[in-house]
Amino acid sequence: MLNLAQLDFETVYDTYHPKILRYLSRLTGDSEAEDLAQEVFVKVSRVLGTFRGESQLSTWLYRIATNTAIDKMRSSSFRQNTRAGTLDDACDTGSRDIWTGEETPSLEQTLLEKDRFNCYISFVRKLPVNYRMVILLSEVEQLACNEIAEILGLSQETVKIRLHRGRTRLLQELKKHCKPEEWL
Repeated sequence: MLNLAQLDFETVYDTYHPKILRYLSRLTGDSEAEDLAQEVFVKVSRVLGTFRGESQLSTWLYRIATNTAIDKMRSSSFRQNTRAGTLDDACDTGSRDIWTGEETPSLEQTLLEKDRFNCYISFVRKLPVNYRMVILLSEVEQLACNEIAEILGLSQETVKIRLHRGRTRLLQELKKHCKPEEWL
């Protein structure tokens, strides 16, 4: 992790841009994510010197990203893109990773994983935004409840309730529409 003495914009951008872009993509759709990420990092470049370290840098960045996305979603020009998110294309031709020696998944396994993930993300995007944000921050970005609470300006109890309700809704929709038996 970065300490306050190391905070220069280029380092922050290089470290966090992929994570923020992924989060925004899952929250608003791919068509909006790049522009929003650019807007987030323009804001960050302007106020980076004011970061006091009272929270983790990542928490502060996700807060800026969340607020930027909420502002965009509230605007009259925003139209939610309903296309499912995608994973990076995999084009593995060998059966072992050349660096680790571990067995790599087959193309069929990779495509099945991609289908599962796309199904999951398509239903996450249909959740109300208050549930969608906590699900994405918890499940995709793998942040703890206290970090999510700080990012969203909520109590930890509210985050836990929204996570539970969001997961319950998501599970109901996944059971109705995604066919896990086809993934085996």
